Amino acid sequence: MGINTKTFPGITLCFILAIPCWLLGQQFHLIGSPIFAIILGIIIGSLFTSWKREKTGAGIAFTSKKILQWAVILLGFGLNITQILHVGWISLPVIISTIATSLIVSYIIFKMTHIESNTAVLIGVGSSICGGSAIAAAAPVINADDQDIAQAISVVFFFNVVAAFVFPPLGDALHLSNMGFGLFAGTAVNDTSSVTATAAVWDSMKGTGTQVLEYATIVKLTRTLAIIPICLGLASYQVYKAKQIVANSGDAASVNVASIFPKFVLYFVICSLITTILSYMKVDIHFLDIFKTISKYFITMAMVAIGLNTNIVKLLKSGGSALALGAACWIAIAIVSLVTQHIIGLW
Repeated sequence: MGINTKTFPGITLCFILAIPCWLLGQQFHLIGSPIFAIILGIIIGSLFTSWKREKTGAGIAFTSKKILQWAVILLGFGLNITQILHVGWISLPVIISTIATSLIVSYIIFKMTHIESNTAVLIGVGSSICGGSAIAAAAPVINADDQDIAQAISVVFFFNVVAAFVFPPLGDALHLSNMGFGLFAGTAVNDTSSVTATAAVWDSMKGTGTQVLEYATIVKLTRTLAIIPICLGLASYQVYKAKQIVANSGDAASVNVASIFPKFVLYFVICSLITTILSYMKVDIHFLDIFKTISKYFITMAMVAIGLNTNIVKLLKSGGSALALGAACWIAIAIVSLVTQHIIGLW
């Protein structure tokens, strides 16, 4: 399904509602436009009549799925793989350790509780990689519904805010170096805007200009590269599950791997490679910034759509377990980040 007369009203609605959310996000970076978008979507969605949903439903669904995938694809233009790996190489042991920790913790808690599997995956991925962008990338791969996405985004946002207030005084009490705190913020805070906010607080405390902010941002972008293997791993697991279902049913039909594999992840990689190659050729790549801006706006539109389709009562009822999972991932990541730094001699 593409943009046509059936989907156009819903897409237009999401585009218009995203405008004030985008503007608010520019003013309140710590919160960010996706959170404003989900909240506004939920409010407007609760006022929808069945007639309005009939007119806009197809477009809202298209926005929450397809436009979200386009947003992830365009996100690739913001990744210069060579530069990130060159500067962020020293942070890789910490990044790998924290990502593995978050995924393991989310899996264990999923097995111990009754939390939805897709919610557990999205919170684990969002906590370990890059918050909303990672959730946006992983959601289509595992066929997560809007409820799962809204839940995960809300949980990740909450701990982003906590980190911005808690981590700078914690780092000061632990006597972290400027580089050590930049690495800590870059690996233990989820969303890019929250990483920059947390690092900026440290720069203000220590009078270091933008030194820590710049380093934390590079570490964060290095983490973002993990979207690629994580999504491919999740896609492989989806293929495996589909084959198991077919085998157990005794059906002779084969699994269409191409229909399960997330093609948008491949396009994301291609966009990253384009940026990397142009940079290697000494081409001024600032013109690619427009694609990064469009990507962020598309994510805001998709979050509006997700809010419109979110059942607020169900969201609140299941909020406790999701929040507990997010807390466990967040605390585990923070501890492992500091311990790994200590082991490899950075702190």
